[in-house]
This record gives sequence, structure tokens and C-alpha cells, in this order.
Amino acid sequence: MNAADPYPSRIVCLTEEPTEVLYAIGEQDRIVGISGFTVRPPRARKEKPKVSAFTSAKIGEILALQPDLVIGFSDIQADIARELIRAGVEVWISNHRSVAGILGYIRRLAGMVGRSEAGEALARRAEAHVAATAAAAAALPRRPRVYFEEWDEPPISGIRWVAELVRIAGGDDVFPELAEKSLARDRILADAQEVVRRAPDLIFGSWCGRRFRPAAVAARPGWDAIPAVRDGELHEIKSPIILQPGPAALFDGLDALHARIAAWARVGAHR
Repeated sequence: MNAADPYPSRIVCLTEEPTEVLYAIGEQDRIVGISGFTVRPPRARKEKPKVSAFTSAKIGEILALQPDLVIGFSDIQADIARELIRAGVEVWISNHRSVAGILGYIRRLAGMVGRSEAGEALARRAEAHVAATAAAAAALPRRPRVYFEEWDEPPISGIRWVAELVRIAGGDDVFPELAEKSLARDRILADAQEVVRRAPDLIFGSWCGRRFRPAAVAARPGWDAIPAVRDGELHEIKSPIILQPGPAALFDGLDALHARIAAWARVGAHR
């Protein structure tokens, strides 16, 4: 920071969403380091050094970048934050878990770099996209029951913002009570046969960096009785567009969910 620009000018992003937001509002020059899992925007991987994973980071390399702000996400990065704070670095760990939380995050981050108006514009575009998708979903002839799996061994159901996006896209999450749990360990399915009992019409998989394998899911004992398995309605949603609580989820992630849900609704309506 300096007198001419009182906002953070050397930012390290430990997850993808702050990188995506800063690029979207034209403040990418403030970024000096990113997460190795960053794929959005693609140019970030070419332009910025990768200094962290999700649960680990290259502390020495981060400190060498002389950041005036490090941005991370959730309690899972608490140990990284602790080390950086002890080294005298200012750290912001967000912990938003909902669609409203993502919108608020965009606005807060933009304000932190002196670009409140740009952040507001981005958030409003996202709100308009969400509203338009919800309107299109409301016109569909039927709503599917949806099981969203974000990990396979053990099976973990979708986090809150994912369940909300499923509903906005036109479906109904079959584990709404688990979606409210912020920690992945609290969304582990103690009995995978519960998915069979809840009989989803669609199964979405996003295995956090691993390729979703529909055939392996369909082969689970007893799962052949599930409507989604019977009808071949098992689909991958790429994790970078749905499991990062940033703009991608509200645009590309939501679109991917809605496209599959709309196709299912229309095909079924003509059977």
C-alpha cells in the first residue's frame, strides 16, 4: 500500500474465487500469487505464480512475494492463515456458504481494493442471471429430485450453495438437511442406501478435482433401483464451476445444472 493507492496492491489468493473476482473487476494487477487449483480465468495460470494448494501452502514463497493481503477460504485454511499471521501478514479468511454469501463476498472483496462500483456491477449481473434462470426453471413442466455428490469415498452430498443452485435451476436436492452443514465431514452419508431410498431422478457428480465416473456410481450395490441410474441420468459438473464459492458457480455452474435439469424435464414431459 502507498499514499497514492491506499488499498492492498500485493495480494496472494489461496483459492480460486478471489482471483476470479479480481480479474472480473479489472484488478488482476494486484495479484502476486495464486492457488495451484486455479483454472479461472485461464490466463491467471500463465501470469501468476502458484504458491498454494487448498490445505497447504508454500509459506516461504508467499512471504518472499511480500504480500500486503492474503485471501483464503474456510476453516480448512486456518493453519495456513495462522502461520502467515504469525509472520506479520494481514490475512482475510472468508467463510461464506450460500448464494447470498457469494454475492456479498463479491461486494466485500471489490470494496477492499477500492472498486465497490465494479463489484456492485458484477454482483448485479450475477443476481440478474440467477433470477433469469429461476424464471426459466419455473416454466419447466416438472421438477426432478436431485442427488449431488461432491466426493465418492466416502460419499459426500452437496454443500449449501450447490443445493441452492440446484433449486434455482429447477430441481430439488434430496439431502436438504445435510446441505445446511458447512463442513464436508458432516455431509458424509453414513448409509449409501439412503440415496436409493430417496430415489433421485438425476445424479450430479463433482468430485473435487477428480473425474466423475458414472459407471462406478451406477455399479454401487442396490443403486440400479434408483430412477437416475435406471434412466442413465448421471452427469458430471466440473468442480471449478460449481465447488468454488465465487462467480463461476452463479454463472457457468448454474447454467450446467439448469441445462441438464431442463433436458430431463422436457424429455419426461413427452414420454
